[in-house]
Amino acid sequence: MSEEEDPIEYFLEDMGFHGRSRRTRAAYERVLRDFRASLDDSQDLDSVSHRDCLAYIATLRGDAADSTVASYAAYLHRFYAYMNEVGAFEENPMTLVMEELDEEISTDPNRRDISIEEMASFVQSIGHPLAKGVIVLLLKTGMRAGEACNLDLRDLNLRDAPVPTGPVRPQLEGRPNTLFVSNEPVQDAEINGEVRETSNKRKRETVIPIDDELRRVLIDWLAIRPDTSSPANPFFTNTSRNWGHRLTGSNVHHLVTTRASEQGWYDSGAGAGDNVTPHYFRHFFTTHLRDRTGDRGIVKYLRGDVATDIIDTYTHNWGDRVRDVYEANIYSLLDE
Repeated sequence: MSEEEDPIEYFLEDMGFHGRSRRTRAAYERVLRDFRASLDDSQDLDSVSHRDCLAYIATLRGDAADSTVASYAAYLHRFYAYMNEVGAFEENPMTLVMEELDEEISTDPNRRDISIEEMASFVQSIGHPLAKGVIVLLLKTGMRAGEACNLDLRDLNLRDAPVPTGPVRPQLEGRPNTLFVSNEPVQDAEINGEVRETSNKRKRETVIPIDDELRRVLIDWLAIRPDTSSPANPFFTNTSRNWGHRLTGSNVHHLVTTRASEQGWYDSGAGAGDNVTPHYFRHFFTTHLRDRTGDRGIVKYLRGDVATDIIDTYTHNWGDRVRDVYEANIYSLLDE
């Protein structure tokens, strides 16, 4: 980037090259321009401190919903992380800010408090292999609903799968009982021969362990999974309307909230803090696994929202570190 170039324009242009939609780029621009306007006229974006970022976030509180504040912070974090990665900026002042925001979100006292025992009872009450497979996957991995929907057969290496699943990704070869979450899928982009409805919001590709419980429910699902005409071979497909078509985010939301409602955990008139939705499972995973491991780095790696230095630490020592810690600490949901 030349000295004359606008860093925001530079970033937005690169987003376009990476396939981000015009609407997404416009949303980023609104936030970044608003942040720039909050700074002193003489201050450059590459000289911003974490205190400047905190001051901006503080101006949003009270006027904006918590979800909006979190989104604005995430946009700033992505901007600075990218500019740092390409060498345009020396550091990312949002790293510390995001850690504090993660802590606030993960310990939100207004969110429904469900124990592991209660969640296990809920999971064991689910009869349909598709519903159980999706819900246990979300609870055991912290994946977003859209990321689960975007999984293809090639993204899972399951030992003793009952049906041929075809070749797996190179990242999974020699790693039985693992899954791969890509950061590539973008809404309306063609991935693996199929146009995707939702984006994966993961900052880095991630290899995630599959424990024995998750493996069992995924194999139960594969045993009844409908054939599909998609060249991508989606892992989760519909078993009712749109038979054999890839599951969508709306499908997952309905699948979860229908069962949560039967449990008394969801009411369409209640707020986000009271309702159990697919996103609640990500919160559940983060809170309980972090408390059990005491290792925020591994949890952030598994969630896919870590900085380059953290992900390099765990990908270079994946077998000895991530899998061992995960298997030693992941909670049980099926053993009665």
